[in-house]
Amino acid sequence: MSTSVFNSVCFDRGCLWKGEVKFSKLGKRNEDRLYVGRSTLLSPRSLQIRNSKQEKDVRVALLGASGYTGAEDLPVLVSTNGASFSDVDAVFCCLPHGTTQEIIKALPKWLKIVDLSADFRLGDISEYEEWYGQPQSTRFADDWVMWTMVHFPCDNNVEEAIYGLTEIFREKIKNARLVANPGCYPTSIQLPLVPLIKANLIEFKNIIIDSKSGVSGAGRGAKVANLYTELTEGIMSYGVTRHRHVPEIEQGLSDAAGSKVTVSFTPHLMPMSRGMQSTIYVEMAPGVTTEDLYQQLKLSYEFNFHHRMKNFKLLEKGVVPRTHDVRGSNYCYMNVFPDRISGRAIIISVIDNLLKGASGQAVQNLNIMMGFPENTGLSYLPLFP
Repeated sequence: MSTSVFNSVCFDRGCLWKGEVKFSKLGKRNEDRLYVGRSTLLSPRSLQIRNSKQEKDVRVALLGASGYTGAEDLPVLVSTNGASFSDVDAVFCCLPHGTTQEIIKALPKWLKIVDLSADFRLGDISEYEEWYGQPQSTRFADDWVMWTMVHFPCDNNVEEAIYGLTEIFREKIKNARLVANPGCYPTSIQLPLVPLIKANLIEFKNIIIDSKSGVSGAGRGAKVANLYTELTEGIMSYGVTRHRHVPEIEQGLSDAAGSKVTVSFTPHLMPMSRGMQSTIYVEMAPGVTTEDLYQQLKLSYEFNFHHRMKNFKLLEKGVVPRTHDVRGSNYCYMNVFPDRISGRAIIISVIDNLLKGASGQAVQNLNIMMGFPENTGLSYLPLFP
């Protein structure tokens, strides 16, 4: 969808027929808003978005739309058995880990692809085998494909996979054909730590990370451990010392440091549907203060402030980030605090695990790949769950 005409997508629950589209002006700013009739009965071809400034309609397929990350969009579902990629220009792949590699291999080379699984995140194949228990998928998932019509120019065919931590690798993402969308925990952790490590402001050792996630981060599958009665009124640590995001976190931090970085990382499930907080304890380099850390983060993400890329926010000093403040948004809020232990600092980072931690960042990446403003389609988002 071209932001030269539309700045948001809104869902009308009762006043539109299925497949009906209308436009309205928004106040003094005279911006156009697109309304789409919300119905799961929409056929793959029924949603037409027209743009007088760009004649081409481009089809985007979403593989795995029945999951939580895939469902952060229009609910128009058809079986993969009836899907044809002959007239598709871009794909969001939201399939489970291990099912994606073979599918992407079979996709036409002209497609722009953002993959939300872990299959292309790790550069070391042996690490993928160690942490995910298989070298590569050999089966095609019996899942769903969601189709919608949007305006995406597609004229690039770069073959290499680029790690899609948007604020860090924005320039590389611009020319990518395949982007490996980061995991939710690695996003909340790397965004504050990578700039500080690159500037040599913190020690590369003794990094302790305590992260907490809403239950949707565990996926939509039926599991006893995720039942309401198992999780409500409590908190549960999981994947202790062996969570699959550890190699992804350490890979990103090691690349920033130019040497091996290991971390202590423990994730927890919280009795809430969505949201994520990472509390990070670091040892500062000699002579460095928390003010230095704060100013480095401000400098590192200055592009976002100047260009109004509203996906990152360093809060005013002393303000504690809350998951409530980023719920349903593509924001990452963070701040830096002095520890009571001399020479150490505490960094708190919060995101919505399904948006900035998954689907929102995927849309942000595809916008960059297509040359669109990063916030296209991210200003107004429906929440599920």
